[in-house]
Amino acid sequence: MRTQGRARLIFKTIERFLVQNVVRWRYLLQISGALHFAYACYYDWTYVVVPKEVLPLYGTYGYKLKFLTFWDAVTQACYFSLCVFIDIWGSKNDQNERNVLVRIKDYVEASIAFPIAMFVGVTFWGLMAVDRELVLPAALDPYFPSWLNHMMHTNILIFQFLEIITSTRVYPQRKHALVGLMTFQTTYLIWMHIVHYKSGVWAYPIFEKLNVPLRIGFFVGCFTLGGLMYFLGEKLHYLLWQKGANERMPHPNVKYDPNAVSQ
Repeated sequence: MRTQGRARLIFKTIERFLVQNVVRWRYLLQISGALHFAYACYYDWTYVVVPKEVLPLYGTYGYKLKFLTFWDAVTQACYFSLCVFIDIWGSKNDQNERNVLVRIKDYVEASIAFPIAMFVGVTFWGLMAVDRELVLPAALDPYFPSWLNHMMHTNILIFQFLEIITSTRVYPQRKHALVGLMTFQTTYLIWMHIVHYKSGVWAYPIFEKLNVPLRIGFFVGCFTLGGLMYFLGEKLHYLLWQKGANERMPHPNVKYDPNAVSQ
């Protein structure tokens, strides 16, 4: 009994320390995220130059913008930069303007930033486990460093999970969030087909190996997985913040609303 009591005391002490310092962790996380993903995008765009004779795909229409990974890294850089901007600029300006920015931030995180990061990380490493040639051919190793690979495919998961843990938000209505997610997914799908039409190659080698029915099935599966990642983020948010959210770490502008999700 004494051991259990001590364990509970230690747990409560750690929890109290984390809660008291969560705002500091949040600021540090968001500044780090903005710098981390901005640098990843800059380095990838500027220094990762793959000769056409090594992999013709890299010299075709769309350059780095043909890859969902790059879209996601840009999204993460913009999201965390917006968080930092709100923290610095918003505290010194009109509260109504700040509220608008916070609502935009909350919507982007719920509908795009979290689910797309989860989707990119899960699908990339899942396909890598099956056959890396489907997503990141070994021929790219001399040009695409492993640390950059982890910045764009592993750290997206870490940063987004930490963001969920350290920041509460007012979730948009579920139907509105899913519309935003599907719009993002559909836009990329259309763009990928434009790239294929212009260049004759697919952004990811896996599509070269799939016939039309399998490709359609794969796209449907991707949309479904993206939706599941949205529900994962929503569930985690409410598990962490639904009870006592306002007391633990109030939202910067808006009172926490556990009924914000439309059923």
